[in-house]
Amino acid sequence: MGVRRGRRGAAAVHDRLLRARRATRHPVRPARVAVLLDLRRAVLAARAVLEGPLGGVSPHPERHPLQERRLAPPGSPCRQGRLRRRLQPARAGHGDHRRRLHAQRRQRHPVPLAGGRCLQVRAERGRPGEHPERRRLRPLRRGNRCARAPGDGLLPDEGRDGARRQPMGREPRPADGTPRGRRQVPMTATRDALPGGTPSTTGWTTIPRWTTASVPGVDDRVSALPDGMTPMLGERARELGVPVSALHLAAHAKVLAALSGDRVVTTARLTAPGRYPPCRVTAAPGTWRDLVHAAAHEEELLGGREDPRADDPPGTSPRSHPYVLLDPDGYGPVLPSGAILCVTVTEDAGRPVLRSRFRTDAFDGDAVARIAGYHVTALRGLLDDPDAPHDTQRLLSDAEIRFQVDGLAGPPAPLPDLRFHELFEERVRRHPDRVAAVHRGRRWTYRDLNQRANRLARALLARGLRREETVAAVLPRDLYWMAGVLAVLKAGGSYLPVDPDYPPDRIAAILNRAECRLVLSEPGSTGNLDRAFPSEPGSTGDVDRAAPPPRSPLVVLDAPSAAEGGGDGSDLGIPVPADALAYIFFTSGSTGEPKGAMVEHAGMLNHLLAKTEDLRIGAGSVVAQTASQCFDISVWQLLASTLVGGRTLLVEQETVLDVHRLLELVAQEQVTVLQVVPSYLDVLVSALERAPRPLPALRYLSVTGEALRPELVRRWFRVQPGSRLVNAYGLTETSDDTNHDVMHRAPEDGRVTLGRPVRNVRVYVVDDGLIPVPLGATGTVAFSGICVGRGYVNDPERTAECYRPDPHRPGERLYLGGDLGRWLPDGRLEFLGRRDAQVKIRGFRVEIGDVEAALLRVPGVRDAAVVVTGRTGHGRNLVAFHSGDPELGSDRLRHLLGDLLPAYLVPARCHRQDPLPLTPNGKVDRKALGALAEAWAQGDTRGDTRDDAGGDAPRPGTEERLARAWAAVLGTDPATIRRGDRFFDLGGTSLTAVQLAVALDRVVSLRDLTASPTLADLAALIDARTGDDRPAGHHPIDARTSDDRPAGHRIDAETT
Repeated sequence: MGVRRGRRGAAAVHDRLLRARRATRHPVRPARVAVLLDLRRAVLAARAVLEGPLGGVSPHPERHPLQERRLAPPGSPCRQGRLRRRLQPARAGHGDHRRRLHAQRRQRHPVPLAGGRCLQVRAERGRPGEHPERRRLRPLRRGNRCARAPGDGLLPDEGRDGARRQPMGREPRPADGTPRGRRQVPMTATRDALPGGTPSTTGWTTIPRWTTASVPGVDDRVSALPDGMTPMLGERARELGVPVSALHLAAHAKVLAALSGDRVVTTARLTAPGRYPPCRVTAAPGTWRDLVHAAAHEEELLGGREDPRADDPPGTSPRSHPYVLLDPDGYGPVLPSGAILCVTVTEDAGRPVLRSRFRTDAFDGDAVARIAGYHVTALRGLLDDPDAPHDTQRLLSDAEIRFQVDGLAGPPAPLPDLRFHELFEERVRRHPDRVAAVHRGRRWTYRDLNQRANRLARALLARGLRREETVAAVLPRDLYWMAGVLAVLKAGGSYLPVDPDYPPDRIAAILNRAECRLVLSEPGSTGNLDRAFPSEPGSTGDVDRAAPPPRSPLVVLDAPSAAEGGGDGSDLGIPVPADALAYIFFTSGSTGEPKGAMVEHAGMLNHLLAKTEDLRIGAGSVVAQTASQCFDISVWQLLASTLVGGRTLLVEQETVLDVHRLLELVAQEQVTVLQVVPSYLDVLVSALERAPRPLPALRYLSVTGEALRPELVRRWFRVQPGSRLVNAYGLTETSDDTNHDVMHRAPEDGRVTLGRPVRNVRVYVVDDGLIPVPLGATGTVAFSGICVGRGYVNDPERTAECYRPDPHRPGERLYLGGDLGRWLPDGRLEFLGRRDAQVKIRGFRVEIGDVEAALLRVPGVRDAAVVVTGRTGHGRNLVAFHSGDPELGSDRLRHLLGDLLPAYLVPARCHRQDPLPLTPNGKVDRKALGALAEAWAQGDTRGDTRDDAGGDAPRPGTEERLARAWAAVLGTDPATIRRGDRFFDLGGTSLTAVQLAVALDRVVSLRDLTASPTLADLAALIDARTGDDRPAGHHPIDARTSDDRPAGHRIDAETT
């Protein structure tokens, strides 16, 4: 009312404001408006998330009140509150102002908007003590801005192609009559993944401690600056227009970034005695000039910052005392409570020095001297060439590089100028009648094994085997498999293991990639091989989708017939060089196609000798062979004992899946060395806790394939204090294990490490440029030396990506596996995770892309994504989400995937989610899917589309108790389990079935779970065996699944 026709929105509000001002004769407070910006895709594409005032992500991120502005009425200066004015370089009045301007311009990030426009944002410097990752994105400039007269109410809409009129009204006065003040910005754009590392939860940058003797105290270390450096620093500072202290701050930031792995570092800058405000510097890739200007800008802001206070809450601002302090002005050194290092630039007897005060329980003198040396090296870099990139500058001295390359390497040891099979033949000549291998009561002596292997080798040569030609062993784990491996090596070929139970498509992909035409097999093991190549003679050809045949027709050799044929059993004497190809193991590939790692004879032999030395395998040793033939650890389990006159015990899979039978066999056969994955060790320990039994012959239990939890180590030494535990670490590409940590007792500090490198193996921890990182800092684990294999078979692209020339030892290969780690002061390596999406399931390497590629090959699947649920060692599962055909149920999909993938790659659960959630940049939102999978696993079934999500609940009694037992081993909520559920369809595996049998005190077996797959059927079987008339609390299931038993007895192990 009172507004002229044709005028509406912002213009109408302006008219009301003008009339109000004329009536009151007082200036009118500018109206406040929340500008809604459609920046969901644009800002998030810049690696930011939109968060609310309490840190939660908004459930409706399409439109966010990113900031509020005051709009002045017409006629008044159009100055908008909280909007930074962009200065032109020509307006800078003096050099310092111009330098600040350019430093700010370098920090801008263009965010593309609709209509081809661009929003310039920069990370706003937080308040003193603010967490470095909570940095607001502040708009600096908007491209293609519509011209308007001051105050006419037109605001650009960054989510549309043009500007629109926004209705503006006067903000109502609060009900309590208090003046209207500027409100807190309700939504902020927060960087969620600043590159380079994660800051401390206290806000201060932390650096790794390095001392072998943790003795409380404080000490000083003085390091002289090079002669002539001080005047050079002054000259460089004048040239750059910054104080000398900014050069020291830049060098200090560079050192902290190298030590912590963070690109945004927060340190304390001593500005006066007792004053050390926080100073935050971004050490992102760039030139030394950039880093110096960033440091200088930080120094300008120090005057307005508050010192840390003791009442600052941890996690929101730096705590009362920092970890590291810089004192470039010589006020110190000081070391507040909680700080571990203070670096002071001062003079000693008239000579400029760096005086480092440090806590002796955090550093030793040599470590502090190294850090001071890094500071000097950084100063040299910015003096030599300020326009050189600082991120490629090496801080480490030549002596430290040499120490990491040579001093931390495995012990040098001579390698015999013989191949493994030749050393085995020497053992045959020494003691031909000693037992070499045992399987199901059948025993072969060294002579028996050698003669059968020689016959097989001659049979391969008769079929045209060439040097280094691949021979696939499609054999079960029995004595003929062992003879076949030896035969391939004796004949000069390369051994390729293939599980007979692999799906036909998988077998075809492996053999085609390896260009394999020779196959060792036996009756009953060629079914899937025949289906993989239906065109081959004798094939059944009973599948529709078959892979193309290899380049040459397959030649399948019956291994038992050739070995027992009565031919010449004498040694062949074929010369095989040390760098000849020994074997190929295929692992999961990120592209959906498996990749075959090639290992040479020298690397294989060195690894076998390392096992015999570190595990004390000798003439009287018995090594249990328990691993799948497609798991690389099977090689040393099979062959190592025969190098030294020991015995190999081949343990069939049925025994492995019955932990009590395995323990009986270990005791009966006097096994001295056993190797399992940590998830199976959990089952083993649980069985020994329930039914203790001595294993006096077991000297070493080796654990590999997954991260080993300290709690599991403690449990093992409680049940078997006389057996040593070996944490073994290595990769297929590096001839298997490269590190051993031999433990005699549980670690006192609770840290389970990877140990030291084995003989003749070099392990580096490097940055992206393959330069070793400072001792104790996090980096990528790289391998060098005799252990590094040849590459991936017939895959030059992936070979070039991971296999590099060693820059520190010319002529040697270096392998980058993607693991993160760091060195500890005692020379052991600590594992810190992965750089990529690779995970370990039951010890097998799993590339998520491999599983997703198989999902997309299933008819009816339009899109797919796979996530991992559960923590390492606590029921990890692959969970698949897919969109497409609604008739494609979970059971059917898992069955089809079983025809394409090995069992360990088949997801434990499959959910239809149509459409799959997407991130703002159009990619699948894996975080959302992971949260959804975890929620469903814990009982929140809203949106669960699995086939049986709505079945009947278990009946009171045995069914309810059994449901709780299932939930315990599957890592899910009992409320999600229904009467018609099948154990294996819920994610159960052979390993979790063993855990269930242990938990139920062997009331059921793996065979029972297969014969009575549903919960109701299995409960009925248990009632028939035990009777259901026992009082509450006395049923066998009650006794084994109650929640009041010690935590060490809980079933919480890895699943496939």
